[in-house]
Amino acid sequence: MKDRQEAQARLKGIFNITMTPFTREGVLDKAGLARNVERVIALGYDGVLIGGTYGEFPTMTVAERAEVFTHVMDVIGDRIPAMLCSAGSDPRDVYELTKLAGDLGGVPMVTAPYVSEITDDQIVDFFRDVAPLSKTGIIIYNAPGIGITLSPALISRLADIDGMVGLKQGDLNPTAIDRIANDLRGRVRTFCASDLAFLGPVMAGFDGFSTTNSGALPELILATYRKLEAGDASTARDLHALWYDYRALARAHGQPQLVKAAMNLRGFDGGSVRLPLRDIPAAVQPKLRAVMEKLAADSRTGLKLAA
Repeated sequence: MKDRQEAQARLKGIFNITMTPFTREGVLDKAGLARNVERVIALGYDGVLIGGTYGEFPTMTVAERAEVFTHVMDVIGDRIPAMLCSAGSDPRDVYELTKLAGDLGGVPMVTAPYVSEITDDQIVDFFRDVAPLSKTGIIIYNAPGIGITLSPALISRLADIDGMVGLKQGDLNPTAIDRIANDLRGRVRTFCASDLAFLGPVMAGFDGFSTTNSGALPELILATYRKLEAGDASTARDLHALWYDYRALARAHGQPQLVKAAMNLRGFDGGSVRLPLRDIPAAVQPKLRAVMEKLAADSRTGLKLAA
C-alpha cells in the first residue's frame, strides 16, 4: 500500500516526544501544545511523537486523545511525520485510536495488550487484528515500563505482519539492541526509545530515536544527533555528556515532571502534569535552575532561559 510505503520511508531521524501541557487544574492547553510542536519543527526535528507515555496518554480519556491527535495533525499538515500513540489497556480503545491516527495521516504506535499471562501467539494475533485498521501502517511499541517486554524473537515475528512499518524499542539491553538492529534492518524502521542512551543504538544501526528531554533541551539534543548522524561520534559524546547533571535530576524526580519544569524555566509551554503524577517539589526548583543556568552558560548548548 502506497500510504504505508511512504509512511515507512519518512520514519527516520530524531523525533521529539512532545509534552502535553495541562493547567494546574488538569485542563488541556491546546494552544501551548501547538507552540511546542511548532518550536521543534522550526528547529529542524525530523518528526514528533504525540500522546506517548511521557505525553501522559494513560491520564487521558479516549475522546481527549482523539482531540489531541486531530489538533496536532491540523497544526502539522504534511510538513513532518508524526507518531500517534494509540496504545491502551482496552483493545477497543486501541482499535478506535489506531484507525483515527492512520486516517489523519499519522502513524499509530501500539503496545502489546496489558494482560497477565498473555502468550506470544496471542500478542501476534492482536497485532494482526490491529494492522489492517491503519492506512499508514503500525509502529510496534516495546514499552517495558508500562507493559510486557517483547523479546527480539517476538519482535521479529511481529515485523513479518503485513502493515508493520516501525519499532520503538524501549528495552535497551545491549544484546537485544544488537539483535534488533541487525535482524530488522531493511524490514521495519527502528527507533531507540531513550534520549538518555541513544548513542549506542544509533551507532548499532537504528534508524533514529525519540527524545523526551528535547522538550526542554531541543537545541542541544538536536545538535548531538546531527553530529552522530554525520559520523562525528566524538563530538556527539561530548555534547551528550554536557547534560548529565540534568539527567541525574530526571532520574531522581521523573519524566515528564522534570521536563515540564525545565520547559517552564525557558518560557516554553510545559504546564503541569496530571494526576497521579505531581509537579516537582518547590525544593527541587533551585537545583533545576542551577543545572539549567550552567547549561545556558555553555555556548555549545544553544540554550537560553526566560528572563
